[in-house]
Amino acid sequence: MPVILETAASTGQLIMATLIGFATIVALITKFKLHPFLSLTIGSLVVGAIAKLSLSEILASYSKGVGSTVASVGVLIALGAIIGKLLADSGGADEIVDTLVSQASPATLPWAMALIGAVIGLPMFFEIGLVLLVPVILLVTRRSKLPLMRVAIPALAGLSTMHALVPPHPGPLAAIGLLKADLGITLGFGVLIAIPTVVAAGPLFSRLAARWVPVDEPDLFLNSDENGRCGIAPGRPRFSVPLMTVLLPVVLMMGKALADIFALKGTAVRSILDFLGEPMFALLLTTLLAIFTLGKASGINRDAMNNSVGAALPPIAGILLIVAAGGGFKQILVDTGIAKLLGNGITQSSISPLLMAWLVAVVIRLATGSATVATVTAAGILEPVAASLPPAHAALLVLAIGCGSVFFSHVNDAGFWLIKEYFGISVGQTIKSWSLMETALSVCGVLLVLLVSVIV
Repeated sequence: MPVILETAASTGQLIMATLIGFATIVALITKFKLHPFLSLTIGSLVVGAIAKLSLSEILASYSKGVGSTVASVGVLIALGAIIGKLLADSGGADEIVDTLVSQASPATLPWAMALIGAVIGLPMFFEIGLVLLVPVILLVTRRSKLPLMRVAIPALAGLSTMHALVPPHPGPLAAIGLLKADLGITLGFGVLIAIPTVVAAGPLFSRLAARWVPVDEPDLFLNSDENGRCGIAPGRPRFSVPLMTVLLPVVLMMGKALADIFALKGTAVRSILDFLGEPMFALLLTTLLAIFTLGKASGINRDAMNNSVGAALPPIAGILLIVAAGGGFKQILVDTGIAKLLGNGITQSSISPLLMAWLVAVVIRLATGSATVATVTAAGILEPVAASLPPAHAALLVLAIGCGSVFFSHVNDAGFWLIKEYFGISVGQTIKSWSLMETALSVCGVLLVLLVSVIV
């Protein structure tokens, strides 16, 4: 149990500290355009000061939260980034895309694009996956003569759903670490909920989006290599190699979850699967496998492979710092007693904790535009609630936060502008397509979370 520091603050002062702290973070991110890492750090200091912690207590609490968060998820995020970079640079991602698209008819193409978005999105950060997918989306649209939104929306739905619900993405990993949820159970429920969510927000919603935004594909990448490749490899690995690489950590972690449910403690099978399915080992094993299989299969030499691994790390520095600062902010909320106060209020209210978790994440997402900030902040608030829940419901709490973190992307979200500029559409058209797709994804996901919570 966390140790709550002795403060002279009353309940009213703690509530005031919470409101002013959140307002400070939102204002710094939205109005003053300050980086979320600095905004969360300053917000932590503001909350601690109003809650009447001493400066040394504030710094000790913040440092503790940063350290524990980086220790639990930092290495996992780094390994996931390396896997995604190797997949892109080896041409493995291109091979997955080309193979799946070649097997699809015009009628099944939106479904194939949803599968491509999900598979590519599994190991990659959203922005990287988006940059990789855009040339493919435009090329497939030209070849198939389908409306742009019939091709784009399913792929984006697959990518965004994996980003919100399925580890090893940084958002779910951070929430799992902060809420101390079981990764295997969260992964299992995440995949289960992600499938119908992708279907609803992707191929099905794309029919409406194509009517509301009847546009042709822009002329981007028209003179580039036909396959839109962005890798450095002289060749490409066979389809089975990158697919096996992408799915290996999921299989290992799912194996651990099933072993924990069905195998007896102390048996050899459970011990082996528990070891192989530990997130850090599963991702490390996948990374080492990717270095050899993807590198050798695509003809990348050792120096180029090492350069690829090194290049994967700088882009995630900002994400790591945001997640770490979110952990520091969480620890301030815990040590001042604010998290317990908020948790008791949520627990005693008539609203489901899962629905409340979704609403908290939605509010922060709408205010800041950042899914990662929404996830880590909401998880910090809900930590006391998670401690009182059984493992299955703690995992569902993570997923409810993930669903809320992607609600209605709008003008304060970098992803909104990426979509607008890549597809050459107006702000209104972006809202009718991308923003409403994110909303459909969020609402469908949380409804499924609530449904599963009734069953388990």
